Amino acid sequence: MVTRQAAGLTLHPEKTRIMDAMHRGGAFLGYHFERGRHWPRAKSVVKKLRATLRATTRRSNGEALAVIIANVNRTLRGWFEYFQHSPRHALRPIDEWVRRRLRSILRKRLRRSGSGRARRDHQRWPNAFFATQGLYRLTEAHALACQSAPR
Repeated sequence: MVTRQAAGLTLHPEKTRIMDAMHRGGAFLGYHFERGRHWPRAKSVVKKLRATLRATTRRSNGEALAVIIANVNRTLRGWFEYFQHSPRHALRPIDEWVRRRLRSILRKRLRRSGSGRARRDHQRWPNAFFATQGLYRLTEAHALACQSAPR
């Protein structure tokens, strides 16, 4: 076995620390660890994933809904491949947020103002509508991954 000194590697004194994940918690490689559990840290979800999806789902986007959903699916699949070991409750808000963004695009195309949070929008474009359009759902992918995982 080669030690890090023999390989010429050094640890950065400000970035390297030993953390007590069972009690205090901390972040590592995009996950937040605390009390023996882990979930995607806020920076990974809010800043990175949402920023990427915002660029794809602008309300003034002139592309067809199928093209927008294909671009969103590409991003969601890649994100899920890394964060698939997260608990399902951490993924549900992302699914809801993506559908809200898509409803907002559809609402804009009907020349209506607002962000697509109204009850009418949920009736006009229910979750099943986006499923038929082929929208990738993180919670569904998580359920499939849990089913097929060896125990």
